[in-house]
Amino acid sequence: MRLLIHLAALAAKQVLRHRIRSLLTIAGVAAGMFLFTAVETMQESLRVATEAGAEDTTLVVYRENRFCPATSRLPEHYQPEIERIPGVVEAIPIQILVNNCGASLDVIAFRGVPPEDLQSFNPEMEVIDGSFEQWANRSDGALLGEHFAARRGLKPGDQFEAVGVRVLVSGIIRSPEPQDNNVAYVHLPFLQQASKVGLGVVTQFNVRVEGPDKLDSVSAAIDELFQSDQSPTDTRPEKAFFAQTAKDMIEMIHFTRWLGIGAVIAVLALVANALLLVVRGGIKENAILQTVGFSRLSVAGLMLWEGMILGLLGGLTGCAAALFFFSWKRFTLGNEGLTLALQPSGAVAVTGLFIALLLGLVASLWPAYVASRKPIVNSLRSA
Repeated sequence: MRLLIHLAALAAKQVLRHRIRSLLTIAGVAAGMFLFTAVETMQESLRVATEAGAEDTTLVVYRENRFCPATSRLPEHYQPEIERIPGVVEAIPIQILVNNCGASLDVIAFRGVPPEDLQSFNPEMEVIDGSFEQWANRSDGALLGEHFAARRGLKPGDQFEAVGVRVLVSGIIRSPEPQDNNVAYVHLPFLQQASKVGLGVVTQFNVRVEGPDKLDSVSAAIDELFQSDQSPTDTRPEKAFFAQTAKDMIEMIHFTRWLGIGAVIAVLALVANALLLVVRGGIKENAILQTVGFSRLSVAGLMLWEGMILGLLGGLTGCAAALFFFSWKRFTLGNEGLTLALQPSGAVAVTGLFIALLLGLVASLWPAYVASRKPIVNSLRSA
């Protein structure tokens, strides 16, 4: 153990001794790990938004064969009929208005809901700034998700206009549901009039059921109830609805995994090349180390430690930069009125850091072998 510590200390001195070379290598590793962490952040955000969990009890009732919110129109009087179905706890009508139905990085989504039903349907939603009562008492008030407000630089008391709708910010909300943090909640009658769809017409119903085991039976019952109606429905669990509706965006995000793989390969090649240069430039140093008593295994260990230190420092820089970047910019991808917030994750950063360390170790294996197999006499002569 003491030998490992001494080798690590000596490797750190070697890294500090060749500052320019080390800084360039660390910068290259950091760039690769920044890209890798960014890709994994998108993948993780998508996983959270689309993977069903044991606690999921929400269904989305949409107009059959419709995708963009502008084309999905359902009668508001469906609500009491849905609530009479066995297994349904509550249903809430929602009118959605977005500035862009296609895939976009900057989606503005208004959600019109009955103000008296919002808190009961989303009990975990909390107002972190402003007042829920002010929103409930003002017809043009808006509750903004914290990510939405941060992107737009809005706070309670501000007014803003988008998609032809002007609202007053009454409060900022935070919710464990990613969708809630990226939309503006307004009064349902207000948005129905502002969007000119008319009173009594909504985009969808969100339905909460008694338990996850009721999702399939209740969704089938809802669709069967309205299959012969003028406005037939298509009902799916909320996360399955997201996965199906935003499939173009999901395919795009899945493609980015190849960028992450490319970043890993680039980091591996960069560290290996830097250490091979160290071996070629430090032939005499390695020979002297062996002369004073370092074994071939110790020389190899020194190279392994140097690779891991370079990988660790580069990974730490790149992962930290990616976390800061996503916390600062708060990017949101949107498609068909649904939003996906790219939220930085500590677990992703730790994974990236571990991969950077592992890459540094793997990249140093061949340079370590080369350094340890060089005969002392030949090394001294070639130096």
